[in-house]
Amino acid sequence: MRKLLATLLALPLLSHAATTLNIATIANGDMTIMQQLSSRYEQEHPDIKLQWHVMDDGALRQAVLSAMNSGQAQFDVITVGTYEAPLWGEKGWLAPLNTLPADYDSDDLIAPVRKALSWQQTLYALPFYGESSMTYYRKDLFAEKGLTMPDNPDWTDIKRFAAKLTDAQKGIYGLCLRGQPGWGDNVALLTTMANAYGAQWFDENWQPTLNSPEWREVLGDYLQMVKQDGPPDTVKNSFGQILRLTAQGKCAMWIDSTVAAGLLVNPQISLVADKLAFAPAPGGITRNGSNWLWSWALAVPANTPNRDAAIAFISWATSKQYIQQVADTVGWGAVPPGSRNSTYQQDRYQRLAPYAAQVRAAIDSATVEQPTLNPVPYQGVQYVSIPGFDQMGNAVGQNMADMLSGKLTLDETLEKNQQDVTRLYQQRH
Repeated sequence: MRKLLATLLALPLLSHAATTLNIATIANGDMTIMQQLSSRYEQEHPDIKLQWHVMDDGALRQAVLSAMNSGQAQFDVITVGTYEAPLWGEKGWLAPLNTLPADYDSDDLIAPVRKALSWQQTLYALPFYGESSMTYYRKDLFAEKGLTMPDNPDWTDIKRFAAKLTDAQKGIYGLCLRGQPGWGDNVALLTTMANAYGAQWFDENWQPTLNSPEWREVLGDYLQMVKQDGPPDTVKNSFGQILRLTAQGKCAMWIDSTVAAGLLVNPQISLVADKLAFAPAPGGITRNGSNWLWSWALAVPANTPNRDAAIAFISWATSKQYIQQVADTVGWGAVPPGSRNSTYQQDRYQRLAPYAAQVRAAIDSATVEQPTLNPVPYQGVQYVSIPGFDQMGNAVGQNMADMLSGKLTLDETLEKNQQDVTRLYQQRH
């Protein structure tokens, strides 16, 4: 009888065993805040336990792609971008997000970001922030040199300004640009630069064009600017490294993600918080594709046995209520940008984020569907939205890093880029 009683008493406990959600995500400030606030989610959902797997950009992409290729349900929630979401949605790798809670208000998601995370008008990932790219510059240094940043600068302006702003004695670099190899790193920047110069990855017949005269001009100018006016270790610099240099007052100009704006105007982080100004990312002979569009977003692998619980979690983590929670706990200056229209309607956000209107304009103006001067068969601004571009971009990124390091000449880099992209494209298509 005692054994039977013990068994009966144990039954409710067994039926309420906690579901563990394994979350693969990126190491950045927004996700650190999310982890801190997620303890509240666990308190409100005692049947859910959150297990975080936090990685840097490259490791995350590798781990998530490996898990998806294996077909094993290693993660319940994964962090993906605008590149993966539609391609993996089409493959059936991700759960469609067409049954979200009524109060989620998916119509409030900023339209270009929502569209970029969809396949055939179905969402496959929910944005926790959206971004474009912009030009950061030191207005005090511009004033000292008698320079004026145009409302819509082009790369010719940037090159001219960089040469005038470099001051080796004061440790000021005229221009800081990414150089670390990777399709989401140096290639993201260089592809927007290439778009502005009239270059493209493929012609209308899917023939690679990485050795064109336009690409030669892009790489030549990039090499000149980072060698003459950039920090000495550009090849090691990604977003985080240049963010630190800029916050320390060492970069007169920096062209990169709009998400840096909130950090650079924070006087607790930035020594130049009151000296920075913002302009659009540079154009060239066209503005098509000159500023990128990206979103880090949360998705649910189709093969997870915890699909409903995972969708409920990502709905909370990207909701209007979550943004309000960040505002109440950390402050409006720390809320995830670029994901929801309602964020930009908040007076307090507008006051605390003097860059908000420019960030929103950059996101809205990204020409995802016509990223180049001439017609091309692909979409995507800082990447080509086709399977295998991650490999192509990584190969090109490494070649460009080798050019910076002196291992390849400009001519050798152009030819190797052409050969590598041709080979990798033919393998996949």
